[in-house]
Amino acid sequence: MFANTEPLTPLRFLERSAEVFPDRPAIVHGSRVWSYEQFERDVRRFATALLPLLSGSDGSAGAASRGSAGSDDAAGSPESAGSRESAGSAVTGGSPGTVESGDTAGSERSAGASGEGNESFQGAELLECSWPTVAVIAPNLPATLMAHYAVPAAGAVLVPLNPRLSARELSYILEHCEARVVLADTSVLETVAQALGDGSDVTLVQIDDPQAGVHPVRDGAGSGVSTFEEFIDVEPAQPAGPGASGGNDGGVGYGVADENAPITLNYTSGTTGRPKGVLYSHRGAYLNSLGEVFHNGFTGATRYLWTLPMFHCNGWCTTWAVTAAGGTHVCLRAVRADEIWRAFDEQGITHLCGAPAVCSIIVDASEAHPLEHTIRITTAGAPPAPSIIERLESAGFDIVHVYGLTEVFGPITICEPQEQWRELSPRERAQQMSRQGVAMIQAESARVVDDSLEDVPADGTTVGEVVLRGNNVMIGYYKDVPATRKAFEGGWFHTGDLGVMHPNNYIQLRDRAKDIIISGGENISSIEVEQALYSHPDVADVAVVGVAHEKWGERPVAHVVRVNGSTVTEEELRDHVRNQLSGFKVPDSVVFSDELPRTATGKVRKNLLRD
Repeated sequence: MFANTEPLTPLRFLERSAEVFPDRPAIVHGSRVWSYEQFERDVRRFATALLPLLSGSDGSAGAASRGSAGSDDAAGSPESAGSRESAGSAVTGGSPGTVESGDTAGSERSAGASGEGNESFQGAELLECSWPTVAVIAPNLPATLMAHYAVPAAGAVLVPLNPRLSARELSYILEHCEARVVLADTSVLETVAQALGDGSDVTLVQIDDPQAGVHPVRDGAGSGVSTFEEFIDVEPAQPAGPGASGGNDGGVGYGVADENAPITLNYTSGTTGRPKGVLYSHRGAYLNSLGEVFHNGFTGATRYLWTLPMFHCNGWCTTWAVTAAGGTHVCLRAVRADEIWRAFDEQGITHLCGAPAVCSIIVDASEAHPLEHTIRITTAGAPPAPSIIERLESAGFDIVHVYGLTEVFGPITICEPQEQWRELSPRERAQQMSRQGVAMIQAESARVVDDSLEDVPADGTTVGEVVLRGNNVMIGYYKDVPATRKAFEGGWFHTGDLGVMHPNNYIQLRDRAKDIIISGGENISSIEVEQALYSHPDVADVAVVGVAHEKWGERPVAHVVRVNGSTVTEEELRDHVRNQLSGFKVPDSVVFSDELPRTATGKVRKNLLRD
């Protein structure tokens, strides 16, 4: 241990707020309220219950919070604190995914800056380790929030998953991450049990929600499955001493020996159609959380409404950021207009995040009325429509647009409002707000580059790829070093998104190189949907594209070439997809044609299909 170095972890935020604000409301769910003291105690109970389930054959807990070496030798050392510098290499920002061998702190960004023959990222060894993992498949409930602290405090990696996923999708992910414990909302218990299969040795816990009338299931899939309250009904272990990490010697710890070790594993759709596991580090989560505190203006008076799913990039790290500020988490099981407006009126909400679809739900609600105080909405996924901006601002909302990806902890750029925009019309202001903006404070400057990694002219017209670097970039893709190496080529994370740089250094996207459709904030892999359609014997060729949708931002539409003589119908194909994938991934419509437009090399010209 060193007096001037302490590994960073967002777990410390809860420890501090519980000490400083023990009686302040931390969580509100329906009529139930947790103080910070109660929040912290339940987290320790949760972590204590997890410990014996995470133990290895030697009786020790997993080493996720201890680092890949599994020892405490790295605690507080320069080699683990993100400030290391070795001969011939410099660590830019000091977080996973930011090493540029042969670069110097003051060197300009240019092609080949990472040095030929060397990795352009750090932490490759972490991607091949078998980390103890705990999956949570539930909506925005107190238990889901507590898992963001309890799981890493017990020395494991948290895997938050979308409860809308099908059994087939869950089965792949749970096997890929090797989950040892799964906590699932009671409403999806049967689906999760199906995903795990008969004879599974994974411990399953059901999260019931009496506040919403969701009561425990005691038969069928719920037979013998304890509830969350039953599971954490243990005497909480006392927190380990200063600097101690979770899982060490069977203890619960809010410290971490290696800040670059993984804290969560988030799954995202990829160009292969299979979800990729994205590892986040303690350091990245800590710094990204502070960035969210800064840009959102979180304080102890913040009352944050959970309209953004916690399973999306850990709620953009707001699960930790609100706690860091000593604010109040107001949980919301489902995004319903009446519940949102009730929270506005009764809970004094100050902040919320969500896709443009959430903005539409708010302004279109029959309960909508002028606000008595300003509420800040942070939106991403697609720029909000000018009419929505005008209606939100007229009602008293303050809206800001951000951009990011799962690989960068959620938002990494923000369209910082400028004073002069206030003089613009709503439509003109919307044009400015539609830009992805500039890097947030915890990230290095975002760039738009050509194929040689040279910056394109800042003229608002020259298109290049958006590349990113900073403390809030992933460790990498779990169990996939080659894909990670490709994503970090040249020492920058390649988003696959195409955009332009405006003269004021604000980035604006022009297209997505990846075939991902963003619908209501949910990512849909067009390739995954295409593969589902291809599995039908009457489909000869298929392409799925996203088309603009007033409410959801984008929705998938399938263009299909039928096998000669086939009379398969649109509904038959939609049902075929529905039997394999989640409902929100089913194409809204199927367009039949004799052939798909292709380039000379055989690639489908999806831009023509979108028109």
